[in-house]
Amino acid sequence: MLKDAIIQAMVATSRPEASKQFYQDILGLTLVSEDQFGLQFAGKIGFLRVAKAPGTLPAAHAVMNFMVEDAAAAARALLAKGVKLERFGFLQHDEDGLWASPDGAKVGWFRDPDFNLLGLVQAP
Repeated sequence: MLKDAIIQAMVATSRPEASKQFYQDILGLTLVSEDQFGLQFAGKIGFLRVAKAPGTLPAAHAVMNFMVEDAAAAARALLAKGVKLERFGFLQHDEDGLWASPDGAKVGWFRDPDFNLLGLVQAP
């Protein structure tokens, strides 16, 4: 039924100006609309809705991933803009902060201004 639908990811923010700057200026997504309820960004093949909320609680897991061709280059580009990848003690990370999953994917995680956990994934 929905196999042909475009998927829109959604996160919440209690800091809309910081989120706007982060997703637009740091991550490079295109702001396509903004209203009293939130911000809408476009990526290569999908959309991100950043909903304005009076308060947010970070999830205990990643809420969305960015599929990239070169995770190491993406991690270094984020670091150059002041975004550090998270390191988890139960995983072994390489020098760029990436973890090699059992299937060979390279994965890294970082946080937005509301501490939503976002991922970088390079397919094996």
